[in-house]
Amino acid sequence: MEPQELQAWLRLVLTPGVGNATARKLLAAFGSAQAVFEQSAARLQQLGSNKLAAALGSEPANLAAQLQTTLDWLQAGSDRRIAVLGDAAYPAALLDIEDPPLMLYMLGALSSHTPSATKSIANSLAIVGSRNPTPQGEGNARQFAKAFGSAGICIVSGLALGIDGAAHDGAMLGGGQTIAVVGTGLDRVYPRKHLALAHRIARQGMLVSEFPLGTPPLTANFPKRNRIISGLSRGTLVVEAALQSGSLITARLAAEQGKEVFAIPGSIHSPQSRGCHALIRQGAKLVEVAQDVLEELRLAPDAAPESEPAAADQPAAGPGSEHPLLAALGFDATSLDALQARTGLDTAHLQAQLLELELDGQLARLPGGLFQRLAAG
Repeated sequence: MEPQELQAWLRLVLTPGVGNATARKLLAAFGSAQAVFEQSAARLQQLGSNKLAAALGSEPANLAAQLQTTLDWLQAGSDRRIAVLGDAAYPAALLDIEDPPLMLYMLGALSSHTPSATKSIANSLAIVGSRNPTPQGEGNARQFAKAFGSAGICIVSGLALGIDGAAHDGAMLGGGQTIAVVGTGLDRVYPRKHLALAHRIARQGMLVSEFPLGTPPLTANFPKRNRIISGLSRGTLVVEAALQSGSLITARLAAEQGKEVFAIPGSIHSPQSRGCHALIRQGAKLVEVAQDVLEELRLAPDAAPESEPAAADQPAAGPGSEHPLLAALGFDATSLDALQARTGLDTAHLQAQLLELELDGQLARLPGGLFQRLAAG
């Protein structure tokens, strides 16, 4: 993209009072961002209002600095691209959503406009969920994503703590690709805890943002980016979510976009399962194994891995082989007192066995003195 064209797009995005809907109306009328700023005030008034004409006639104060920052960012590596609405490199799936972003900043291996990158982006599944998952939920996200990654499915998520991070990590562990849609400028990583993960994603996938470089982690931007997560994907899988969860916003947007919504059920006692259960009651597909999603999206015949299913596809060890304490624990979070009542063990022996199972990776300690078994991974 030439600097003059980039400047026009940045000016359109940065002009106060010109949102996506108004900008698309202007682009439809005049054909390009540059053409918008070549119009007379009278012509702009005909299309909008005096206020709109005045706003477009005044260059944003930070435009020159933003343009230079963006040019420097683009020149810093060959794995950076900006795709604007109407570009050949613009993801086709986003053209079908209600509010497609005007500009997309892309960083990573999939930013190249090649047939293989385009195919990977088109063959995507969103995995979202709680920022504070249970150990089992985080394990499910990682193992399901690993299974999908090994099946050639690109995993899309939001780089947040919890389920998002586990999904990105799992996809790459499975040898697959992953896309992180973020709520900041691409020159920032939020949360900072995911800095190393973001670098891995850039090498094995892509980071995407509609926000100009330098944009900090503003609360309002994270729900806004959810429409891109669902829009890029053929379906959305919710792993764990409370009833008041941003993941349910992504699921609702996916449904409104005509995409498939999937949910993994959990314990009836876990607040982190209630969002998934609500989605299932509303018509989301209940998912127990990765193959459930592959078959629903008609990806199983070509993409299903020939090797053994991922751990997410396998049940836990059978009753005959599992530790008696795991059988007593069940699959719900359970207190020490309840375990004592079920097993009859004294506190010292019970604590010793719990520690042994925890060190073996078969159970986790939860806040509030609770214990939960973990599926084999």
